Amino acid sequence: MWKRLGLSLLSLGVLFAVLTVLLPWHHVLTITSPKKGKVVLCAEMGEGEEFVLSFVHSVNKRPVYDTLKVEGNHLVIVKSRFDSFGAGMPETSTEEGTLQFDPDGWLVWTVNRPVAEVTIFVGRVANHRLQLRGWDLALADLAEPGTPLTLKTDKTSFYQIWKGRCLR
Repeated sequence: MWKRLGLSLLSLGVLFAVLTVLLPWHHVLTITSPKKGKVVLCAEMGEGEEFVLSFVHSVNKRPVYDTLKVEGNHLVIVKSRFDSFGAGMPETSTEEGTLQFDPDGWLVWTVNRPVAEVTIFVGRVANHRLQLRGWDLALADLAEPGTPLTLKTDKTSFYQIWKGRCLR
């Protein structure tokens, strides 16, 4: 009887370990090329972890830093940081968000807007970049300029992360 109980517990332990490794429990940020229909980048992300998309504004030719974070099954656009006004840039606080100066003199537009995904057309001169977990990646290295990339949160298994399919 004790042998059967021991084997049952061992079997349950092995099953639990396999499920823990193979089931999608880990939050990841995926960047997909709709044109190619495949994930071009995956990065392991913790709940609430932030990352930055940066680019050079097309009109005023100054840098813009958009901060986003992973929250549950969606992304949250947290804020934009910029040092010069330009077309499409907020000029004052509204019901949608607040505009303030930070200690360095940069303007910070805080919105905290949840979105299912974000699609960016990789710029030819905008130098779109992604900064996360110590990585700094040019989006033009992931897709040709002029083509779209879609960022969203997803879940994947520890096995996929362990195989090196996601940045850690």
